[in-house]
Amino acid sequence: MVLTRILVKYFRIRKMNLYIGNLAYTVREQELREFFEQCGEVSSAKVISDKMSGRSKGFGFVEMPNDAEGNKAIETLDGKELNGRPIRVNEARPKD
Repeated sequence: MVLTRILVKYFRIRKMNLYIGNLAYTVREQELREFFEQCGEVSSAKVISDKMSGRSKGFGFVEMPNDAEGNKAIETLDGKELNGRPIRVNEARPKD
């Protein structure tokens, strides 16, 4: 983890934030993290929930420490099934 921060700082290696769509409502953050770890290190995994009900909104985000691992995840996992649903994996768009 410390080495990753040093590399990012000094070599400007860009982290890749991935948008994960069509998630089953039963998917939790730990399960999402473990699913993506088959493609490399996962910096963070977040399933987005409704603030009022706490129910999943069916999408989330995974951050990978570099473009190579992020692109591998897109190529490998886009369309793969997770809890019975084919997920969509794309590079996340920046917040406006």
